[in-house]
Amino acid sequence: MKTSIWRVLIIAALLLTACGNNNLPTESPTGEPVGSELPTPVIETTRLPDAEQAVLGFLEMWNNRDYSGMYAMLAPTSRDAISEEEFIKTYTDTAASMTLDSIEYGILSALVNPTSAMVGYQVVYKTNMFGDLIRKMEMSLMAEGGQWLVQWESGLIMPELSGGKKLALSIVPPTRGDIYDNNGDIIAANADAVALGVVPDQVGEDQIGNLAGLLSLVTGIPTNMIVETINTGGGSYVPIGEISAQTYAQRYTALNSFSGLVINEYTSRYYYNQGVAPQVIGYLLSISPEQYDDYRQRGYAGDEKVGAAGLEKWGEEYLRGKPAAELYVVNADGTYSTMLGRSDPKAADTIYTTIDKDLQLLVQKALYGFTGAIVVIEVDTGRVLAMASSPSFDPNNFMPQNYNSQWVLSDLVNDQGYPLWNRAAQSAYPLGSVFKLVTSAAALESGLYTPDSRFECTSQFTELPGFVGNDWTYDKELPPSGNLTLVEGIMRSCNPWFYHLGLDLYRQKGATYLSEWAREFGFGAATDIGAVAEEVGQINDPTTEGAAVQMGIGQGDMLVTPLQVANMVASIANGGTLYRPQIIEKITSLDGTALQEFTPEVIREIPVKDSTLEAIKQGMELVVRNERGTAYRRFLGMTTPIYGKTGTATTSIEDPHSWFAGFTDANNPDKPDIAVAVVLEFAGDGSAYAAPVFRRVIEAYFAGEVYTPYPWEWDIYITRTPTSETEETPAP
Repeated sequence: MKTSIWRVLIIAALLLTACGNNNLPTESPTGEPVGSELPTPVIETTRLPDAEQAVLGFLEMWNNRDYSGMYAMLAPTSRDAISEEEFIKTYTDTAASMTLDSIEYGILSALVNPTSAMVGYQVVYKTNMFGDLIRKMEMSLMAEGGQWLVQWESGLIMPELSGGKKLALSIVPPTRGDIYDNNGDIIAANADAVALGVVPDQVGEDQIGNLAGLLSLVTGIPTNMIVETINTGGGSYVPIGEISAQTYAQRYTALNSFSGLVINEYTSRYYYNQGVAPQVIGYLLSISPEQYDDYRQRGYAGDEKVGAAGLEKWGEEYLRGKPAAELYVVNADGTYSTMLGRSDPKAADTIYTTIDKDLQLLVQKALYGFTGAIVVIEVDTGRVLAMASSPSFDPNNFMPQNYNSQWVLSDLVNDQGYPLWNRAAQSAYPLGSVFKLVTSAAALESGLYTPDSRFECTSQFTELPGFVGNDWTYDKELPPSGNLTLVEGIMRSCNPWFYHLGLDLYRQKGATYLSEWAREFGFGAATDIGAVAEEVGQINDPTTEGAAVQMGIGQGDMLVTPLQVANMVASIANGGTLYRPQIIEKITSLDGTALQEFTPEVIREIPVKDSTLEAIKQGMELVVRNERGTAYRRFLGMTTPIYGKTGTATTSIEDPHSWFAGFTDANNPDKPDIAVAVVLEFAGDGSAYAAPVFRRVIEAYFAGEVYTPYPWEWDIYITRTPTSETEETPAP
């Protein structure tokens, strides 16, 4: 700035000298007249930006957490007084203590001189815990290098902090809210609990059976699984599980009568029954260093456990409540001087899920020994009654107060089976022959086919030059199914029939016709369940006849989730309504006031005729009731009216995924009809494995217990060595 002023003065002096010389010639040496006026000189000046705009820019960077940008605007003397690292820490610590969400600001006054300015402004601190705090301040600026620089001191954050004072936040959090099932049975709560484990070498051989029986009684873990754990445990401590303090009190004498049984009491977040739908409910974790500042600004002390997955994460704001909080100014000597704000506590809310706890536990057990998932959904509402994923896990092991945690947590988080993953909603699979239900709907709606349309189901499909598609009867060396109606094609899951449909619909109705019907039934898009993370899957339009043929039988690049499949089947059962699946029954405040309640929500009415759905249902009924049905043998003796479809989805690396999906039509006023989807990864044929699991789920729902052993069990939950069976099962 000084350089520019001197340049102006020098040019002015030269002009004055020229104007005072009366002997200047009036003609040029060539005789041409010389103008009486000299050319106007160009004077270079550097104009300062508006001081008010500089202040507004500084405040906007504050609002955007651009602390480095703010520091760059500091005057040299201010930067000498505080390092950038300390400057940033001062602002972040203040924001955390204040629970600052954002600021609003405006200029009140401005006094501007050539080399300095004083700008008055107001800041409204929008805090998460204390509402709005309003302060008026003045910012001193100096001009240097063509810009305004801030002469900073800590009072520019808040007047009370002038002189190096700081803020301190005192927080007393309420007890975390409980999670219940749809009947009011507890799933998760802060409670007293007991960790149980065994040192096998200290258990007498004659006591193993009795101890295992008692532990099975209190934990719900099958006796044979506990016996195996003890027999293979060696001399080290082996965790068994956790029970509530109430259960421990009821069985105190019996539990304390066994040598080798280790009992450790603790208090923390407790998940009953070793975890009810753990991939849905989720678990808690400590706030990580990377999240610390963010959570502090949201009103956390920083040492809490917070929801890290599932409903615990989704419902954090409900389950957390609002802590009692006080905001103080702290002097440089550490003494507290002034209270700036106070926030009254609010009790945590309670979440009621749509899950049926008793059913859920039986569904989880139905997956013992498998990797896979099961979804159970009410056909007329979208209410999810059970959602199980296997392998499963015990969320109590994330609580460090639990003695068992130190023995198993590391193995749990590093488990290559990914037990924390919710396969029911987050894993997408090829659907295989269950997709033939959609292909049937598309064919019947096309006007090209009727339920009585016939096709010769041979052992191989050869309509498409260069492609030979085997029927499952060919792979199993069985006679071909013969001449079948479309409905019978569903019953027999005839691959050539549906290869033909995929190709014919592609040729006559266009490349997008079948894929558009798949999307109508909910595939290729999120179900919007909301409270549970989900994968959308993949439905691509076939670009070749070969891709269309594969889509006809549910293969190719198609990917769907078990949740989508259960929802699709439910829409067939209820007459074509695709509901949004829901997992939240209601959320209530401490006094029981409902803050949110379940109501069925329709995604859309699928534009499908009743006659089409009736034909598909007829085929699904024949699957389980007709002697030629692909799952007939698996449902012998079952009196509950059921409709189903087997699926065997081939994969490129191992055995096929085993599918079975269907619904009930019991019309029981006390038990709404349900749709169920079962997938077992790399398990084999759909009728051999997924169908028996489906049957067990139906028994669990209507009877409240299971009574039919799997073909590979010699008793419920007790497995014998599986033997290969020849089944009439579709295997595309």
